Parts: sequence; structure tokens; C-alpha cells
Amino acid sequence: MQDQLKVALIQSDLVWENPKQNRKNFSEKIESILKAVDVIVLPEMFATGFTMKVETVAETMDGKTVTWMQEQAQKTGAAIVGSLIISENNSYYNRLLFVDPSGSITAYDKRHTFALAGEDKVYSAGKEKVIINYKGWKICPLVCYDLRFPVWARNIENYDVLLYVANWPKPRIFAWDTLLKARAIENMSYVVGVNRVGLDGMQNEYSGNSAVYDVLGNAITAIKPNREQVEVAVLDRSHINFYRNKLKFLADKDEFTLK
Repeated sequence: MQDQLKVALIQSDLVWENPKQNRKNFSEKIESILKAVDVIVLPEMFATGFTMKVETVAETMDGKTVTWMQEQAQKTGAAIVGSLIISENNSYYNRLLFVDPSGSITAYDKRHTFALAGEDKVYSAGKEKVIINYKGWKICPLVCYDLRFPVWARNIENYDVLLYVANWPKPRIFAWDTLLKARAIENMSYVVGVNRVGLDGMQNEYSGNSAVYDVLGNAITAIKPNREQVEVAVLDRSHINFYRNKLKFLADKDEFTLK
């Protein structure tokens, strides 16, 4: 068990529907991380951008991008996290993969598909919440639109880190900032949010606003909006333990039944 977890956030532009170029670009950004880290987080659909044209860019779980993630995790000694388009059993999924240095993969399929963009018509929604145990830390990975649904994120598992990867557009970035902070406060956990920047192929603009918040909702990163940037945040277990023991808010949480 580690007392600290070092997390690298990669806020990046994405090349529209071009997995090969995106893998190359992220390889270079990962190589720029000179400090040893435990987790490297990429945006949602980091290989393609947020596209509905799944027939041309979807991959399988033994495809080139998954293999690339395993290679990067082994090379860096850090877990690599990000979502991509996966074709499986005649369905398509916006699937977050947590790939640890051994090559082992934990998958989470985005539960809340974004109907405003037609994601619900193309992608199958996930049904299972996932908690990852990594180096003694319990991590709950979620994807973009999941951020708007606090019951799904509710900390009933006593997780330490809530992690979001996203393609969250600039016109609604105030909601991104506000909800990330709210999820940290209400769940008394660290929250990591990694969003893209730039324009996608549909001319949607993204400002990034990637950040890490502590259990009190304080930002512990200083990532600039509207630009590519890599930043490492250090999460400290003593911070979680101190405030959970002092305030005990999670002991008073309501019970929910999800259908």
C-alpha cells in the first residue's frame, strides 16, 4: 500500500478519427513525463475524438490501441487510463480501459451515453460500476456524461479516487468545473478530471479545464485552459483519512437502489 499516488494528467488536442496519429502524439507526451508516476490519464476517446462514425475507427480488445496501451504501461511502469471505441459482440462501446504495467486490463463501459449527440443510438450503455484496486488505492473510473449523475458516482464502496475522462465542450465547461468539485466534496474523495482541448471534426470546441480536486473541493493542480499540457498531481492518503475521520460525512449518506 502506497501513502501517495502520483497521477499524470495529459490534456491534449486530438486528431479527428486518426488512431495512428493520436497514438504517436500521446507516445511523445508520455515520454515527456520525466518523473516516475503511478497513473497516466488520457481523455475520453483519445484515439479518435468523440465520433459516431464507429464503422471506420472502432477497434477490438486485441487491436492496435489496446496493445499500444499495454506497451506504454510496461515501458513507463505506470497504469495507462483512457477510453476508446470498442467493437464487441456486434455492439459498440465507449470503453474506459485501465491498463496496469503487467498488461492486465480493467474495463468500464460508459453508463450514461450522451443522447444530445446521439451517442445512445450508436453505443451500448454499460451496466456495471467498477472499482479498481491499484497499489492500495481504490479508484472509481467514469466517463464524461457520467459526471452529471451523482447517484451513480455515490461513494458506497469507500473509494479513494473518482476519475473522469472526457470530451466536455467549452460552451458547458462551467458545469464541468462545478460538478467535478461537487463530486469531490460530496464523496470525500479525490476527483481527477481529464478533458481534451481544440476543435473536433464536428467543429465542437474544447477548453480542457482538466483538474484534480481534494476531498474538500480544493483544486491541487494549475492546468491552463485552451492548451495542451501535462501535469503531475500527488494524492496523499493522510489527507483522505484526516478529513474523513474528522468530519465523518460519509457515515450519514442516504441509501439508493439503482435500476
